[in-house]
Amino acid sequence: MIKILGGILGILVIAMVVLSLTGRKEYRAEIIIPATPEQVWDVLMDTASYSEWNPVFVQVDGQYSVGSNVTNHVQPPTGDIIKIENQVLELEKSRRLRQTGGVTGIITFDHSWTLEPVDGGTKVIQYEIDRGAYVWFWDDSWVQPSYEKVNEALRKHVLVEN
Repeated sequence: MIKILGGILGILVIAMVVLSLTGRKEYRAEIIIPATPEQVWDVLMDTASYSEWNPVFVQVDGQYSVGSNVTNHVQPPTGDIIKIENQVLELEKSRRLRQTGGVTGIITFDHSWTLEPVDGGTKVIQYEIDRGAYVWFWDDSWVQPSYEKVNEALRKHVLVEN
């Protein structure tokens, strides 16, 4: 009996390792905003104003700087607020903000904002990779549309501000 339980436990451990190593989802949302990268950047860096314009990241506790810990209060379509702790990995003024967080093996995220100057304004790209065993089981159908809504809200807010 002990051998059978040990075998089952071993299979479960292997299954969890495989799930955590193979679980991966990507999201990408782009928009062109008729403003300079500096104007868009100023809005993204003003974390205190997120509640005024951002329909998903409804509050950000902390300031963006390399190595800083920031808490994003995320509101999915269910209406519940989820607090997500993350760390800023990259911060290149008027160009790129990259944050990561989560629990290794279970679920981690790597989210970035990239601003590229283009004819007529700035291309804004939100890109995220989620990894871990949990991505096999959760309903992420709201994530992509939410990032598109955030980009549109950002465009509107940048235009009002400038």
